[in-house]
Amino acid sequence: MQSNSFSYDSLKDSDYQEIHQCFSQKTTLDLIHWAYHTFGDDLVYSCSFGAESMVLIDLIYKVEPKAKLVFLDTDFHFRETYQLIEKVKEIYPELNIEFIKPELTPTEQAKEYGDKLWETNPDLCCQIRKIDPLKKVLSNTRAWISGLRRDQSPLRAGTNFVNKDDKFQSIKICPLIYWTWDEIWDYIKAHHLPYNELHNHHFPSIGCTYCTIPTTNHADSRAGRWAGQTKTECGLHY
Repeated sequence: MQSNSFSYDSLKDSDYQEIHQCFSQKTTLDLIHWAYHTFGDDLVYSCSFGAESMVLIDLIYKVEPKAKLVFLDTDFHFRETYQLIEKVKEIYPELNIEFIKPELTPTEQAKEYGDKLWETNPDLCCQIRKIDPLKKVLSNTRAWISGLRRDQSPLRAGTNFVNKDDKFQSIKICPLIYWTWDEIWDYIKAHHLPYNELHNHHFPSIGCTYCTIPTTNHADSRAGRWAGQTKTECGLHY
């Protein structure tokens, strides 16, 4: 199959398995090179600016300095997250970083759905502030990059390098699936990369201020997200 024909509608399950097997014997950079060669401007990285993000940004910049990154700016992020983004802009000046806003401002959301929707209906809050904005972005691209790792949670354990994304009708590329948490931090330290200061205060996974708390549960990197609820994912992936 020619690379210019790679699309959500054209690839079969067997194609995804073949691609995954191929890159199981190659490096993370090999996969990133292939992704940009295959999809070019039809590829976007949805970046949360967590620890995995910093590794991916550094690797992507080696391959495609002018890569397009989108940040789902929910209006509820930590101050430290916005500060990190400014550092990234300084260190990687050619990156095309775009802030994607929800259609509703926090005030409009509260007026329509009530105060503290993240408490009364967190799935709807994520739908409005994350899923719908990303859906709009991905409607204009063939593929996107994500920093999912298999050992982050049981739901993510089956993630492959290249995945059929039925939710967004797109192709999702996950270069870091076999990286461990220790390997992520080894890379950050070895390359002197900036990172979110909240990681120094028991925040392994950093999302919105209202839905993220510090945790000492080292066995589950998602333990600090939506604590006290059965929810563990915002819905972008599952």
